[in-house]
Amino acid sequence: MLKNKSYIWISLVVLVFGIYAVPKIIDKIENNEIVKGDRLDKVSNSSKEDGKLEKIGPAPKFELLNQDNLKINNETYNGKVYVLEFFFSTCPSICPKMNQSMLQIEKTFFGNPNFGIVSITIDPEHDTPAILKAHRELLGVKSSNWNFLTGDKNYIFDLSNKGFNIYAGQNSKVQGGFEHSGLFALIDKNGNIRCRKDNYGNPILYYDGLDKKGVRDIQQDIAILLKE
Repeated sequence: MLKNKSYIWISLVVLVFGIYAVPKIIDKIENNEIVKGDRLDKVSNSSKEDGKLEKIGPAPKFELLNQDNLKINNETYNGKVYVLEFFFSTCPSICPKMNQSMLQIEKTFFGNPNFGIVSITIDPEHDTPAILKAHRELLGVKSSNWNFLTGDKNYIFDLSNKGFNIYAGQNSKVQGGFEHSGLFALIDKNGNIRCRKDNYGNPILYYDGLDKKGVRDIQQDIAILLKE
């Protein structure tokens, strides 16, 4: 008897739910909204919902020497979209992967006069212009708009840590003597740092140069900025 009453109550609950919910579900299907929801909306609209990227603010100003002993600064890249990184030529850990990622980016946009790359060494005492030129040739860099820069170490560390807020430091306990982030900064034609948003609508600020998705994302966003 108790079991029969339980079945009756369950049946009533199912009936009430059906009366309330089924029309709403049908309505959503008819309006093509069945897969929508707050979380899914955030994922689908997270990065480039209308082709626009976040504008973080002006990139820090810099002036350094390149591989040909020429002064290079922000104004060198006026009117160009460019990617900027911090590295060092003798890095035994993450730099080789960053190099390959940057070479991939160079290849994608090679020949476009409105695109460039800036690689700033965090070991300027070793990475003289001559060393950087040899390193550039070793990598097989072809673009004239890809500059390898060196200068005063304190100036560069301030530029990295305080200017861009991309970590770089000297540490005798780690292999190579230096440690740094594998992040790439993306700067638009007007000198502003730009980026996409993450899945929750937060600016990512910088792109992971060690990750395939990060490299793919920055290439997509370079293409967007080149059209602006």
